[in-house]
Amino acid sequence: QVQLVESGGGLVQAGDSLRLSCAASGRTFSSYVVGWFRQAPGKERKFVAAISGNGGSTNYADSVRGRFSISRDNAKNTVYLQMNSLKPEDTAVYYCAASQNPLGVWLAASFYAYWGQGTQVTVSS
Repeated sequence: QVQLVESGGGLVQAGDSLRLSCAASGRTFSSYVVGWFRQAPGKERKFVAAISGNGGSTNYADSVRGRFSISRDNAKNTVYLQMNSLKPEDTAVYYCAASQNPLGVWLAASFYAYWGQGTQVTVSS
């Protein structure tokens, strides 16, 4: 099993940057696919980005491609989400999630067995 803790959220202005971190427990973290999702008030949770266990493969939602970048440091058991050129529509609670199964649909929330508690990102216009 793995436990996930997100950090790095906050209140920023449009155009600013933030870097979210997802710190994981567990000695086999490098075998987990990790994804970031976000949920705005009154809306469903949506996929943002995902990265393979060794960091060699990534996937992004169209809405963030070119602005957000996902990376990981397995020596630190941490996955990062660098968010640049933030927009008010990026405002949401951001969650990281992990799956030990390398095969499947990374975009689907149901693919992930483990979730963090979330961190709030608010972008003002």
